[in-house]
Amino acid sequence: MKRILLEVFLAASLIAAGVFGWMNWNAGKANVAKLTELTAESESSVKKLLSAETEVKANAEELSTLKLKTQELDAVKAALASGETLKDLEAAYKKEKSLSAERLVGLGALRLLTKGSQDPATIEAFRKALVIADWGSRKKVICAAQIALAAAGEKVEVLGDCIPQADKAEQADKEKVGGSDKAANVDKGKDEHGAKPGEKHAVHWGYEGAMGPDRWGDEFPTCAKGKSQSPLNIKGPFEKAQFGVAPDYKPGQLKIINNGHTIQVNVPPGSKLRIDSKPFELLQFHFHRPSEEQIDGKPAAMVVHFVHKNEAGRLAVLGVLLKEGNENPGIKTLWANAPLTEGPEVEPDGVMFNPANLLPREYEFYSYEGSLTTPPCTEGVRFFILKAQVNITKEQVEQFPFKKNARPVQAQNGRAIAG
Repeated sequence: MKRILLEVFLAASLIAAGVFGWMNWNAGKANVAKLTELTAESESSVKKLLSAETEVKANAEELSTLKLKTQELDAVKAALASGETLKDLEAAYKKEKSLSAERLVGLGALRLLTKGSQDPATIEAFRKALVIADWGSRKKVICAAQIALAAAGEKVEVLGDCIPQADKAEQADKEKVGGSDKAANVDKGKDEHGAKPGEKHAVHWGYEGAMGPDRWGDEFPTCAKGKSQSPLNIKGPFEKAQFGVAPDYKPGQLKIINNGHTIQVNVPPGSKLRIDSKPFELLQFHFHRPSEEQIDGKPAAMVVHFVHKNEAGRLAVLGVLLKEGNENPGIKTLWANAPLTEGPEVEPDGVMFNPANLLPREYEFYSYEGSLTTPPCTEGVRFFILKAQVNITKEQVEQFPFKKNARPVQAQNGRAIAG
């Protein structure tokens, strides 16, 4: 009996020991899991801490840079605070009959530093610069004027190309938080004015090769995605034109430039184009070979584009097709003074020129809504292509220093053409 009790006791003890061991093993396993979890959390916290330290250092460096720039700006403002430099510049400019867009922006910048953004003369200088700036080749001037006017609280739409990369990123982040559809467009690079972030001003485009017209859209999205692009193949059916155009061009000192893309003549103030009796100031005219516009699928030998702008900033282009024929006296004068290679604007002594010398006698036209035919391909430009063509000799065509500088015709996309 005692033996049986002893065996039962031993069995019970063995079972109890097993249960106790099993419980301890489970507890140890749970502790190992918790320890592993705590270790992972610890490692994650360390990584976050290191990331935060890196971000703090980066912010400190950025803050230091901003502080330095602020000090530099304060030094410049202090140096100009007396207003003597501004007075000297204004006195020098009084001798000029008219100021270029670049000089007006420079004057506005000096007034901005001296007088502040609310000074009426500061705003007026930037406004004038914006009106006369050539949207095709003076984007830096336009950006400076638009940004300054926006900073002064003026109602002006700043081109997407003019917005700094950091501001674009901040704007995109804000829109993401709000969940707007526009934020998605920014992420996908759908900038309505065609800007790829960073190095935008250094982009070189051309009419062939790696940055030819078929690749403009890589750097200037509007060139590829715009729905009202120029030039067009002009063909019927046509709508009836509801108004006329009347050029009123004046002679002035010849100012001619080879900008690397075309020969361009910058026109002094005073020449206008009246569209439905409304005045548009002639800014400049330039040439394309062959003509960018086609009539029923056929280009002319060349075309001259007269670029105008009204007080509201709306652009209008008057196009004159040049066909091979007799010698053109106006072209002869221009080619004799045009630089053969890219360089600064040239003002030949005593050479006056009237843009009207390149116009036909009749002003019937085709008209459509289009865009700049060069990057950034900004839309909202009204085109008027005169039906009457002007002569130019084959030799004069060949003297033009660009063998080809015409953008291919673009999709009409349902646009009406008046004619």
